[in-house]
Amino acid sequence: MQKTILITGSTDGIGFLTAKRLHEEGHKVIVHGRNPKKVEEVVNTLGDVDSYVADLSNVDEVKSFIQELKQNYTKIDVLINNAGIYKTLEPITKDGFDVRFVVNTIAPYLLTKELIDLFDKNSRVVSLSSAAQASVDLEAVKGNIRLNDSEAYAQSKLALTMWSNYLAKKYEDKIQTIVAVNPASFLASKMVKEAYGVSGNDINIGVDILCRASLSDEFANANGKYFDNDRGIFTNPHFDALNSQKCEDLVKTIENIS
Repeated sequence: MQKTILITGSTDGIGFLTAKRLHEEGHKVIVHGRNPKKVEEVVNTLGDVDSYVADLSNVDEVKSFIQELKQNYTKIDVLINNAGIYKTLEPITKDGFDVRFVVNTIAPYLLTKELIDLFDKNSRVVSLSSAAQASVDLEAVKGNIRLNDSEAYAQSKLALTMWSNYLAKKYEDKIQTIVAVNPASFLASKMVKEAYGVSGNDINIGVDILCRASLSDEFANANGKYFDNDRGIFTNPHFDALNSQKCEDLVKTIENIS
């Protein structure tokens, strides 16, 4: 059965290859990127796909993106929150927030929460987490404390895992699965090359798990879970993601910011 699948950050790397595979399998794919030229290139390469341009480091653009999606679709079967950032020459947004928290945590949270009416009991949200997870300093999320690249990335990815757990419980009657997935460490992505200066492992390892998480029966009952593709199993994330009070406090912080 054809699914409508939205993939953020799908102009290169794991996002593009996942979009390509799902499109080849006959699904209706919605691609997204922040660079209009790159988005156009993806459309020209893949053919019959919908496309959107939005800078996920800008909350106003995220909100406009959400409104466009609401106007143009009555249902989304799968949302893959793939877009992410580790290292950048401009780590602080115009609003004074760490760009890692905005792109990796806040933008996918808003997309998931605000598109909830386009999901149903067969829909899934697959959000890319990481093996790199560190306790979240809410003052850093608010922009009051500056972190280095690795600290900001690790905290932003745990924060994503935490809100995934929170929203999975909140919307368990509205959606089949909200799951956080570590697609595997050190894949051959642009992010890994920029962050660590290494070529990385076969990126298709990550593509495979994102497609499985989006479509396979294996993930039908994965709501609120965390999948670690380094180990190939569902397992516990960082213990903070299992702390309901900390998850709630994080969500309140995100809501206040956005």
